[in-house]
Amino acid sequence: MKDFFKFTLATVTGIILSSIVLFFIGIMVIFGIVSSSDTETVVKKNSVMMLDLNGILVERTQESLENVLSMLTGDNSNVYGLDDILASIKKAKENENIKGIYIQASALGSPYASLQAIRNALTDFKESGKFIVAYSDGYTQGLYYLSSVADKVILNPKGMIEWRGIASAPIFYKDLLQKVGIEMQIFKVGTYKSAVEPFIATEMSPANREQVTEFIGSIWGQVVSGVSDSRNISPDSLNAYADRMLMFYPAEESVKCGLADTLIYKNNVRDYLKQLANVDKDDRLPILGLDDMINVKKNVPKDKSGDIVAVYYASGEITDQSGSAASEDGIVGNKVIRDLRKLKDDKDVKAVVLRVNSPGGSAFASEQIWHAVKELKAEKPVIVSMGDYAASGGYYISCVADTIVAEPTTLTGSIGIFGMVPNVKELADKVGITYDVVKTNKFADFGNLMRPFNNDEKALMQMMITEGYDTFLTRCAEGRHMTKEAIGKIAEGRVWTGETAKKLGLVDELGGIDKALDIAVKKANLNGYTVVSYPEKKDFLSTLLDTKPTNYVESQLMKSKLGDYYKDFSLLKNLSERSMIQARVPFELNIK
Repeated sequence: MKDFFKFTLATVTGIILSSIVLFFIGIMVIFGIVSSSDTETVVKKNSVMMLDLNGILVERTQESLENVLSMLTGDNSNVYGLDDILASIKKAKENENIKGIYIQASALGSPYASLQAIRNALTDFKESGKFIVAYSDGYTQGLYYLSSVADKVILNPKGMIEWRGIASAPIFYKDLLQKVGIEMQIFKVGTYKSAVEPFIATEMSPANREQVTEFIGSIWGQVVSGVSDSRNISPDSLNAYADRMLMFYPAEESVKCGLADTLIYKNNVRDYLKQLANVDKDDRLPILGLDDMINVKKNVPKDKSGDIVAVYYASGEITDQSGSAASEDGIVGNKVIRDLRKLKDDKDVKAVVLRVNSPGGSAFASEQIWHAVKELKAEKPVIVSMGDYAASGGYYISCVADTIVAEPTTLTGSIGIFGMVPNVKELADKVGITYDVVKTNKFADFGNLMRPFNNDEKALMQMMITEGYDTFLTRCAEGRHMTKEAIGKIAEGRVWTGETAKKLGLVDELGGIDKALDIAVKKANLNGYTVVSYPEKKDFLSTLLDTKPTNYVESQLMKSKLGDYYKDFSLLKNLSERSMIQARVPFELNIK
C-alpha cells in the first residue's frame, strides 16, 4: 500500500510538472507567433499582394485568445479587420514594387456595406494602372460582388458562382415560448419597430415586410449596379441570371454569361500572375499576404505638427455597463463616455471621426453617449462614419455629429424604442413553483417575472416608452436641423439604407471612412496631421489576462454544438441581461 501511494504521488506530481512545462512552452510559442507579426516587411520588386478572403470580417483586428488558438491548431477560421484591409490596399497602390492584387475568394462572413467599402478601395487601386486578378473554387454572392471589380475574374473549371438575389429570413419564437409557458409583455412606439415581432408573432407584419422589401431591394440594386458597371452586363440580364440559379449549371455557363472571364485550376493561377508581374516562369513570385502588408511601412512623410485626427471605433451592441454577455466586444456606455471626454480634453486632437457600427441597444446608454458626443462637438469637429449598421441606438449616438457619412448599403434609421419584459408564471406553474409577496407600497414588486403586469404597470411602462421616443425624436430633429414633425414622418422605427437615408436627410454624404476623414480634416483646417485610432488595441497579454476562461470555454462549446443557430441562442440568452428599454434595430438581421 505504501508503494501504491508513492507511485500515485509521483504520477500526480509528474502530471502537474508536465502541465506547467507545457503551459509555459505554449505561452512562449504564442508570444513567438505574436511578436513575429511585428517585423517590418521588405517589399521585393514585382510583388503581388494576395487578399485571401476566408473567414470573418470585423471593424478592427484585435488580438484574441480564439485567434491565437486557431493559429496553433491550424484552424482556418480567420478574422480580418476592415481597417487593415483598407490600409493594405492603399499601401499596395502607393508602393511601386507591388504590381497588382490577387483576390483569392473563399468565404467571408460580412454584410454588404463592408464589402462595398473594400470594393471601392479596389476600384481606387485600379486607377494606379495596376492589375487585379480574382480566383475562386466557388464565389459566394458577396465575394463575387467584391471580386467583380477585378480585371480578370477566374473560376475553377468545376467551380460555381452564387448569384441568386438577397433574402432576409427572421426566426420567430412565439410558439416555442408559448409551449414552455413564457409570455413576452411588449411596449413600443413605431409602426415599423418590429424588434419584438419574433417573440409575439409567427410571421412578419405587413409594415415590417414593407420595410424589409424596401431595404433589401435597395441593397440588391447597389450590388447589381456595381457588377453591371464592372462586367458590362445589363441589370436586366443580371436579374435573369439570378432567377436561373447559374450556380447549378456547369462553370462554362458563367463564362458564357460574362460573369467570369476564364476557367483555370488554382495551381495554374500563379503562372498567369507571373506573366502580369513580369516575373520569369521559373522564378518565385513574391506574394505578400495581409499579415505582410500590415507591416509594410507607409510611404507617408512624418508629420511634425503634432495635430491628431482621432478615429474612435464604436462597434457592437450598446449596453449600460460591462460584465454582461451582451456587452462582450460591444459599446459599453460608461467606457465610451470616458474615452470621448479624454478626446475632448486632448489639445492635440483637432477632430474626431466616430466610426459607428451598431444595431443599437440600451436607450439609456444611447442618451448618455449622445450627450458625450454633443460635448465633444462643442470643442472640435465630429464626423460620423457609419459601417454596416448605425440603426436605432446606433443612429441616436450619431445624429448630433457635424456630418454623417454612410455607405449606400449601410442600414440606419430605425428611430424608435421598445420595452420587453417576460412573464414566466405559466412556466412556474408547470414545474411546480409558486409565488407570494409582502410589500409596503403598491409598486414595490414591480417587474417581478412571476406574474403579469397589471393595468397600472402597463400604463407606466407605455408612458416611459412614449417619453423616450419623444426624446429620441427631439435629439434627431436638433442634430439634423429638422422639425420633429419631419423626423416623425421618417421615424416610426423604420430601417433605411444609407442610399435612401441621404435622400431623407438622415445622412449627409455617401462614402467610407476615408471620406469622413477628408471632411474632418477640412473642418479642422489642418495641413499636417496624424490619424490615430481609439480605443487603443489590446496586446495579446492584456487580452489573455482579461479573458475569463469559463466564459470562453462555454461560448466555444455552444458555438461548436449550435453552429449557425448560435446567434439565435445568444439573442435569447442576452434578453435577461439587457436593460428593460431598448433602442435597437428591428431584429437580428440575417441577409443572404
